[in-house]
Amino acid sequence: MSEISERYRRVAGQFTARVVAVPDEAWESPAPCEGWVARDVVGHLVEWLPGFFCGTWDLAAPSGPSVDEDPAGAWAALDRTLQAALDDPSVAGSTRESPMGPTTFEAALDMICTPDVLVHTWDLARATGLDEHLDPDEVHRFVSSMEPMDEVLRRSGHYGPRVPVADDADEQTRLIAFVGRQP
Repeated sequence: MSEISERYRRVAGQFTARVVAVPDEAWESPAPCEGWVARDVVGHLVEWLPGFFCGTWDLAAPSGPSVDEDPAGAWAALDRTLQAALDDPSVAGSTRESPMGPTTFEAALDMICTPDVLVHTWDLARATGLDEHLDPDEVHRFVSSMEPMDEVLRRSGHYGPRVPVADDADEQTRLIAFVGRQP
């Protein structure tokens, strides 16, 4: 297994732990993303990730329940698909043309999927009152790589306005504020 596969496994495992811990009545709780509820956090990942990764790399789309029926089951199906692809060297190392230019499956997943799952772990936890603590190594990795690209990332439209925080804020607080969430 590659370092990227293990990193995704760790981050996705933390998201999975939150998903399975959500009480049934909390799925409709407001999420930090404007207009979203907890179920929408899972729905976002389950909807966009297969479209990008399965379409670009010819992977079989995950088969599982819908997010409306079973958010945990829908996420588990996607997670299995992505992890299996990462664990298969012929898929993980395969190069395709993408919006980012030519890239391998594992490099693309590491650049756009793993950080998205990391941030949405916090979103889901915040929405449902679960543990908001994120993997400090992954938070550091994400903050270190993103802060220098602030202007470019902000123009992409994927992040809201940066939320101001104290100069001595910890890295997780800086990350959450960087992506436009109120820590």
